[in-house]
Amino acid sequence: MKLNFFCPRWGCETLSWADFFVKVKSAGYDGVEIGFPYDLSEIERHEILNGLAAHKLEVIGQHWQTVNSDFEAHKKEFESHLKSLVELKPLFINSQTGKDYYTFDQNLKLFAIADQISASSGVKILHETHRGKWSFAAHIAQSYLELNPKLRITLDISHWFAVAESLLEDQEKAVQMAILKTDHLHARIGFEEGPQVMDPRSPENERILLRHLQIWDRVISLKRENKETHFTITPEYGAPPYQHLMPFSNLPITNQWDINLWMKDLLKERYSK
Repeated sequence: MKLNFFCPRWGCETLSWADFFVKVKSAGYDGVEIGFPYDLSEIERHEILNGLAAHKLEVIGQHWQTVNSDFEAHKKEFESHLKSLVELKPLFINSQTGKDYYTFDQNLKLFAIADQISASSGVKILHETHRGKWSFAAHIAQSYLELNPKLRITLDISHWFAVAESLLEDQEKAVQMAILKTDHLHARIGFEEGPQVMDPRSPENERILLRHLQIWDRVISLKRENKETHFTITPEYGAPPYQHLMPFSNLPITNQWDINLWMKDLLKERYSK
């Protein structure tokens, strides 16, 4: 099974698209995970599409922009964002869908919109596990996944660790359900009190890193058992406010780009065997 690694645009927004694509390609990534808002100018749209083609980079469309609390307005914006991402011709779309305070039925209506867009475009849409969304906690996501067998996810388990204030050793059924439904990984190391440790390379975080690796190992093993030929991972150590900053100076304590490269290389080596 071939693993493809994707670089997030998040944290590199100060770079032009041209410089970003050069940096990503030089670092050995296979592609990028980016947003493609419907209100982008035509010039920027062409710049993105031409840059992807010129550097032979694959692309995952990322949706997070729909935050309107009014459900009817939210539905319309959600649909517009997903349709815009289809124009990227991505491998798939990764969507932070819904709200944690929407009713079960409201979030199901958003899944139905995504299903319709996926069916008409041929672009698969995954729904990310994320705080503040339909999937803000492991046990809540489990209920949706049991009700909707077709639902497929991007697993970012760091959020669930923070919400549960645990590494989910006592929620094995929910973790296993998520593993069975996972088609993409966001590789960030969260802990019991937050979605991102200060530096996953540090020895004091070894226990937490190993817990993530144990879960990711199970995802990869399942994909290999199922004879799947490709799988995608986005190392997603985040920019501020996820990234820790020094008090008063607001200078970053660690280097986001370097940590994501470290994670890419770690997983590439681990799963090449």
